[in-house]
Amino acid sequence: MKRKKELKDFYLLWSTQSLSQLGSAMTSFALTLWLYEKTGSALSTAALTICTYAPYVVMSIIAGAITDKFDKKKTMLVCDVLAALSTVLVLILYKTALLRVWHLYAINAVSGLMNTVQEPASEVANTLIVPKEYYQKTSGLQSLSRSVISIGSPLLASALYGLAGLDVVVVTDLITFFIAFITLAFFIRIPKVTAEAEQEDSVLALAKEGLRFLKKNPLILHVILFMSGVNLVASSFDAVLPALVIPRQGNGVLGIVTSCSGIAMAFGSLMVTVMPKPKNRVRVIYLTMLFALGIENFVLAFSRSPVIWCIGQIIGWILVPVMGANQNVIMRNSIPVELQGRVYACRNTLQFFTIPIGLTLGGFMVDEICEPFMAVQEAGGFLCMLFGSGKGAGAALMMFILGVAGIVLCLAYGKKLSQYEYTEA
Repeated sequence: MKRKKELKDFYLLWSTQSLSQLGSAMTSFALTLWLYEKTGSALSTAALTICTYAPYVVMSIIAGAITDKFDKKKTMLVCDVLAALSTVLVLILYKTALLRVWHLYAINAVSGLMNTVQEPASEVANTLIVPKEYYQKTSGLQSLSRSVISIGSPLLASALYGLAGLDVVVVTDLITFFIAFITLAFFIRIPKVTAEAEQEDSVLALAKEGLRFLKKNPLILHVILFMSGVNLVASSFDAVLPALVIPRQGNGVLGIVTSCSGIAMAFGSLMVTVMPKPKNRVRVIYLTMLFALGIENFVLAFSRSPVIWCIGQIIGWILVPVMGANQNVIMRNSIPVELQGRVYACRNTLQFFTIPIGLTLGGFMVDEICEPFMAVQEAGGFLCMLFGSGKGAGAALMMFILGVAGIVLCLAYGKKLSQYEYTEA
């Protein structure tokens, strides 16, 4: 009963914000379907993701300073309203037959900017309403909701889009926004940060403080840089996976294989909520990623069976929530709450800027180097025995390269991270 009372605000915030995120993810997926129908271009649809991530790279540090300078709850509410207005604009343009491709790029950029400001505010809000002893449990629950969203949003969006059209998906998104907004505005109390945090320094000065904190705390900085490298490999994997699966088994199998990552993360998130506190959280971070990157890529590179591909996806993703929860606990315990917004924003810039690079690199390597290389190999030769022949063999070769890169990254950075000590009260 005591735990339920202590986490009441968290449960309300987590459940309603997760519902709203599900609605937003459904709209995003439905817009991707609409855009592909209009253009038939994979590059055009990929550009939607780039427009969403661009604000993280360009504006995160400034956004974090804004988060620390202003009231967290008000910041979240304002960002929610502006993001919702952009969704309303999509609905109006669609219903009046005025919606164009460039509108979606611009609207996605605005929504991405709102997320860039809201995310660090939300992180700080969770720190303020969750007692320290529940950091790992609540991190697991947040990861669980993200996993459920990744599984459910494509299915729900596809069903609604196919049966009722884009406008019904958008209206569903707006309903979930309204529920989350009302709950946050009237039923959740987020404590204010101490008066010292509500300083009158300029946003630019506050942003520099976040960078200075990372410079003075090399453990936090190197954990973030390690995850930046992981994201580079993982995003390259995301670009390579369709090129591996579709030529050999088709779109349907790709959907099944992709969904296995969400299912694995859901199970991993449940594991986090019941796992005891580890003796060394830093070691858990790089060992889980060594397990994931060092096995999954090789399983997919050397196999031709969809069942084995699904097993590889489960191996690769089941421990990601464990890594994420331990990184989250380290950061929450190490960063003063009055600095968390700007430091989390710096993390977003440093940790996520490699994602668009990885997506571009993975696609380029498959199309321009690995597939042409495998196409000229002799049938029955050693490389064809390892990676197969025909379309998709180059993607298998690239999976092998990513596996080697992942192992080298984890071993090299694991040695670096092991030099630092992390103690937890």
